[in-house]
Amino acid sequence: MATRSAPPVADVPFHGGDTPHDGAAQRQWRKRRRLSSVPAALADRAERFLDRAGFDRGPWLAVGFASGIGAWFLFDAPWEWATFLAACALGGLGALAVWKGKEDRTQLMIASMALASVLALGTSVIWARSAMVGAEPIAYPRVLSLDGRVLEREDQPAEERVRLTLAVRDPDHRRAMKVRINVPLDRATTAMEEGARLRLKARLMPPSPPILPGAYDFARTAWFDGLAATGSLVGAIDVVHAADRSAPLADAQRTLSAHVRAHMDGSAASIAAALASGDRGAISEADEAAMRDSGLTHLLSISGLHVSAVIAAAYFLAIKLLALWPWLALRMRLPLAAAMVGALAGIGYTLLTGAEVPTVRSCVGAVLVLIALALGREPLSLRMVAVAAIVVLALWPESLVGPSFQMSFAAVIAIVSLHNAEWVKRFLAPREESAFARTARRVAMLFATGLLIEFALMPIVLFHFHRAGVYGAFANVVAIPLVTFVTMPLLALALLLDVVGAGAPVWWAAQLSLDALLGLAHFTATQPGAVKLMPQMDLVTVLTIVGGLLWLALWKGRARLCGLLPVAGGVLVFALTPIPDILITRDGRHVGVTGESDRLLVLRESRSSFASDNLMELAGAEGEVLPFERWPGARCSPDFCVLTLERGDRDWHLLMARSREMVEERALAAACERADIVIADRFLPRSCQPRWLKADRRFLTREGGTAVYLAEERIRTVAQSQGEHGWWKGGSRR
Repeated sequence: MATRSAPPVADVPFHGGDTPHDGAAQRQWRKRRRLSSVPAALADRAERFLDRAGFDRGPWLAVGFASGIGAWFLFDAPWEWATFLAACALGGLGALAVWKGKEDRTQLMIASMALASVLALGTSVIWARSAMVGAEPIAYPRVLSLDGRVLEREDQPAEERVRLTLAVRDPDHRRAMKVRINVPLDRATTAMEEGARLRLKARLMPPSPPILPGAYDFARTAWFDGLAATGSLVGAIDVVHAADRSAPLADAQRTLSAHVRAHMDGSAASIAAALASGDRGAISEADEAAMRDSGLTHLLSISGLHVSAVIAAAYFLAIKLLALWPWLALRMRLPLAAAMVGALAGIGYTLLTGAEVPTVRSCVGAVLVLIALALGREPLSLRMVAVAAIVVLALWPESLVGPSFQMSFAAVIAIVSLHNAEWVKRFLAPREESAFARTARRVAMLFATGLLIEFALMPIVLFHFHRAGVYGAFANVVAIPLVTFVTMPLLALALLLDVVGAGAPVWWAAQLSLDALLGLAHFTATQPGAVKLMPQMDLVTVLTIVGGLLWLALWKGRARLCGLLPVAGGVLVFALTPIPDILITRDGRHVGVTGESDRLLVLRESRSSFASDNLMELAGAEGEVLPFERWPGARCSPDFCVLTLERGDRDWHLLMARSREMVEERALAAACERADIVIADRFLPRSCQPRWLKADRRFLTREGGTAVYLAEERIRTVAQSQGEHGWWKGGSRR
């Protein structure tokens, strides 16, 4: 009788439970499986989100390109830039390797590779631009005899000077360099124009780094402008050789500016010259300040408003006139012909007014709109804005960190996003109504657009200028239509009628319109609370807010509401941002102390308002400054001031030098021992050892302007934000 063999142990099912060892292994396996499914689940969600987003991906490529440029400014050293480029390459290749051939990951793969590519491209473009155009600054201030050729001339009658940019050769190092010299108006002649060869002696300075953390960085601007030094004339200036040939555009700009000023009076003439030719040199400081504080200063720089007005006028005038020619109307699409006329008018106006970055950006965008109109496409779209941004950043990538680029594109993005919203289209759609109701709707939308622009520009304005305007939206509701539909057409008509000598009545009307604009600016700027100085917004905060605003503008549907979170978070962080307790300028001569009075306490009153203005802006203080010697809580001698501040539940003792007179070293060392912080505009001996910070010439030369936060026991210096970029290496050697 055959016996039944027992089944293998592996085939016998377990009914009574696993052994403890096997149960633990299975639990670990399940845990690993759940963990491994987390990235897949996130990838699935991202893929579904991109599939149903329904947004235009083009603008995000522009954002990525700009982010790559910004990364180069943010990172400090070449090895960090190279590492970032390598990380972008690995990220793009990694996305291709992981998701290639997976149809359910197509959108995610394309988005990852595109983002990595534009990030790397942006960093590469700005790195190459810096290497090609960056100018090594001179090592220290000096007086030099120069023999050079005029590259550019800028008349500034309001400052009683002419500014000349010269190509010269450094007599010490025998290198070619570009310098900018201020020549008093009474020593300048018409022969000192582009192409002329001059011989002069000038006092030259290296381009100045920021006077304080967060202040304007002229050294960076000069680096990309190719300027090795700036200075002023010393003694006589001789024209060795007149220009061989004239510069047509520069001559046309100066001739047009002089013609406009000759037909108008007062401040209106200088504003008209700025609108017609881009020449702002005759605008007085008082008018400039009034336009700035009223939120109307954007009208003085040739940008989107002016270029759009010129192109729109040329387009509609051309299409109306060409329609009167039946032969052409039957054989050619009139929108195409009018678009060509408008494009030529816009390009000509851009070149005539100096081809500044805002003007070029506006011209590129307007030409794209004309192309869309000629092809029957939607003229106002974020894709058009993205193309214009990429063109400008490809040509001038350094413009990304300047307020002009940021403000102009922020305003345009806000306008396009608003007018592409469905509820706005419904609100502005044609309907049976009275002219009064139609006008009321247009005015309401203009006011809403102004408010949105003010909101979009606010973080940028606070970051760069440390001030907030209150009534700008109200002033712009009147000023923008006035300039667009009254002033600029009148100026164009007056110039046209001057050909036959009949422009006088139109010049009179243009004068009235600009007087009204200036009256509005001065009235708005003088209202209580028109301008509020604010403490500086740091870089992380402004990037958070701007990132949230971009998300709101570029996404569609409910997903765009996620942008409110970073905006709200950034605003909250800004509201809690502390004001520096002590501000020390880069030369150590000017010190500001906050929190002791409703006025800013300063070490010394300056003959120039530059230092005090920067101290007040970065401290968020208004009114007049108060010197320490007139403050009851300070004790001052001709050589030093002593001040005690109570911050963070402790007293901080400050010792600040006021003169450069010799002081007995042992007495100075004893005073330093009793102080927590010592500040001086000269080198102090090593025997001077305060308890916390010694900000003397040695420290300030290395670190630059300094902000001190006593409660947090933290300092912030200019050097912390400069890294190893070329413009700061020159500054640190000074």
